[in-house]
Amino acid sequence: MNEATDPYCLAPGESEALLGGHPWRRFVVLGDSVAEGLCEPVDGYSDLQWADRIAAELRAIRPELAYLNLGVSGLRSREILATQLDPALAFGPDLALVVGGGNDAFPATYDPDRVDRALTLMITALQDAGADVMTLGMFDVSYSPAVADWLRPGLRQRMRTLSTRTAALADKLGTIHINLTDHPLSTDPGLYSSDGRHGNARSDAVATAETVRALGRRL
Repeated sequence: MNEATDPYCLAPGESEALLGGHPWRRFVVLGDSVAEGLCEPVDGYSDLQWADRIAAELRAIRPELAYLNLGVSGLRSREILATQLDPALAFGPDLALVVGGGNDAFPATYDPDRVDRALTLMITALQDAGADVMTLGMFDVSYSPAVADWLRPGLRQRMRTLSTRTAALADKLGTIHINLTDHPLSTDPGLYSSDGRHGNARSDAVATAETVRALGRRL
């Protein structure tokens, strides 16, 4: 199987049909390694990272789209807020992707309320500045074969809490939400990188498809 034949990826012409005539001209990304892009290559799938792929799909319709990715690996939600919100607002976006909480939820010290507060501040500031905001329920990395068995139960519970809380926040604030946690492939060990913390190129291809479909629903 490859990206062209993968039933979970974009079909030929699907992106153009969903995004045709989209209004967005300035796309900014805030977040951690999921935003920055650290996925491992997979034969038959594009090496382009998820956020870059979203920009490419948007630019296929509107070539003049300006794109800024501020994502930095390893940051927790409060660090994303502290270092990326101001430059994101200065960019003047009309579309923003906010990805955060994964690094908060990995250790047992995870504080859901603190993550919610940081995400809320970023989302509302961007919305107040005129941007449509996308949020993410991440693939559940506890299914990665590189995660030690003893870590799985606690990590799975925390990732589920993060996803549930982010979805509730998205519903409350009216974001464009991409729920990958409940995707049929989220439990597939073949979707994850060997580092036990990230997805691979197939996961990014699937995430791109789900993002484009979510944007299409908003349109």
